[in-house]
Amino acid sequence: MAITLTQIRAFLAVKHSGSVQAAAGQLLVSQPSVSAAVAALARELGVTLFERQGRGVRPTEAGEAFAPFADQVLGVLEQGRDAAQEAARPENSVIRLVCVNTAGEYLVPPLLQAYRQLQPGVHIMLEVGNRATVVGRLESRRADIGIGGRPPGGRLRGFPLLDNQLVVVGREVPADLAATPWLLRGEGSGTRLATERLLMDLELGSPELLTLGSNGAIKQALAIGLGVTLISRHAVARELRDGSLVQVPVRGTPMKRPWHVLFPPGGPPRPSVQAFSGFLRSAEAREVIERSL
Repeated sequence: MAITLTQIRAFLAVKHSGSVQAAAGQLLVSQPSVSAAVAALARELGVTLFERQGRGVRPTEAGEAFAPFADQVLGVLEQGRDAAQEAARPENSVIRLVCVNTAGEYLVPPLLQAYRQLQPGVHIMLEVGNRATVVGRLESRRADIGIGGRPPGGRLRGFPLLDNQLVVVGREVPADLAATPWLLRGEGSGTRLATERLLMDLELGSPELLTLGSNGAIKQALAIGLGVTLISRHAVARELRDGSLVQVPVRGTPMKRPWHVLFPPGGPPRPSVQAFSGFLRSAEAREVIERSL
């Protein structure tokens, strides 16, 4: 089977962008080149990979089935490249870190600053996304280490990093939770899933749900009294201290959702990743976290 990396990259670019034109722009090649690469890959596999959808394309069932393996191929090769470069120049190591939004906004920046002082030559590439993004990057080996919720279903390895409580907060305690809008994170967020489960357990009927996406947007909405939300206590620690927000007593909360350090499946991590993991376990890292919250 003569599948090439060019074909795999073209296929994934079209899948993620939804069009040949957008994929060509991402890859900095011509549209005919992308079309030819995808067509050649389809011939090698003996299946149709895409079908028309409006002005763009979408993967067929065969294309969806092939995509995780294509992701893993590129992820393994990227890990191999990083391992080879680190072996040749260990002082210039690169670590690809992916973490959930709340950890990326409130937990990770001070940790990176502290680690840069210990290991100034190590370059950490940080990607922030929802729970689905974190799991996807790790499972496809497109990241070396992650920070998120409990490892799902045993597919990823990891260890607990920090206690994390989800609490309901608002500008004031509402008289009726069922008549109060609930502010939600975007699809794929672990906090959104926890909120949806909480609302089912509370049996509030059909309260108004507003999706605002980011913690920052939700906190701005809370500040003007738009509603209440379930959120990490770390994300609103300062607001709770200064009284601009209050914790709302709700049955089933606080929820304990500790953050974990997560690793992709497969072989042992590179020395630089092991060293960073060791730092995250250290008393120094815990002191950094406590000072920042």
